[in-house]
Amino acid sequence: MKHFLAGPGFNHMVRSASSHPALKIAPLVLALGLGSCSSVPLTESGSLKSYSNLGPVEGRLSKSRTFLDTPALLAATSVAITPTKLSPLAYSRIHDAGNDKLVSNALDRALCIDLSDKYRVVGPGEPADITVQAVITDIVPTSKTAAGLSTVATIGTSVVLPLGVPRLPIGLGGLAVEAEALDGNGVQRAAIVWSRGANSITNGARVSEVGDAYGLASTFAAQFSEMLVKGRKASGLNLSLPSGQKLKSQLGGKPKNAACEAFGRAPGIGGVLAGVVGAPPSWTDLAAKR
Repeated sequence: MKHFLAGPGFNHMVRSASSHPALKIAPLVLALGLGSCSSVPLTESGSLKSYSNLGPVEGRLSKSRTFLDTPALLAATSVAITPTKLSPLAYSRIHDAGNDKLVSNALDRALCIDLSDKYRVVGPGEPADITVQAVITDIVPTSKTAAGLSTVATIGTSVVLPLGVPRLPIGLGGLAVEAEALDGNGVQRAAIVWSRGANSITNGARVSEVGDAYGLASTFAAQFSEMLVKGRKASGLNLSLPSGQKLKSQLGGKPKNAACEAFGRAPGIGGVLAGVVGAPPSWTDLAAKR
């Protein structure tokens, strides 16, 4: 076995594999893709009850400042979600009717599903240990032209190469959100100021001005929900498997808490397939139109 591995046949196979063009450029493509992302600054829009408790800026892909009252969060068992609003600045970025509701509803639905891992979710205005409210403070529109070109390039090259060409690092969108959790007396128990720009590797192109903002809404919800569920700062890269209720809801099934029905069902497999081919999220996510 030792002689076989060191023989000319094996060496030729290694040289052939390492010389494949796709493998040669893969590290460069990865570095460029992660380094090429839109920039969304962290700001204070005035939507939070207080900013004085927020910590320093943290994160690489996602930038955030956070505050947590861990004992209060761990003691809480119920949560109400106030429908997310857009700031005047964020609203001014959108030109296609209905896209504001599409993004805000996706954020609320993701929050509801993720928070259901720990909390009993009730409707807005109902008695709850904490009430979550978020404001989308900025949206960097996705270039529909660039997204279309990227989709064609990625799908086309995947037919002839082991790895499709990543998304073109132009016309990338982004999202900024502020959110807080208040107890029954209006005391702030958690808060976050968050922003993230799309990049060429982890964010697929979708031909919509809110293609990236729509996807990043779930990214934000996952980070803020982890804070509220675990009572600690989000760990960044989360490699754990989703809970059974979360997986079921993300695939379009009935949510664990009936209050989540207010945000509609997730588009499920149809939404995933639409994302692969770069279709606008509005084609499959119809909940916001109800």
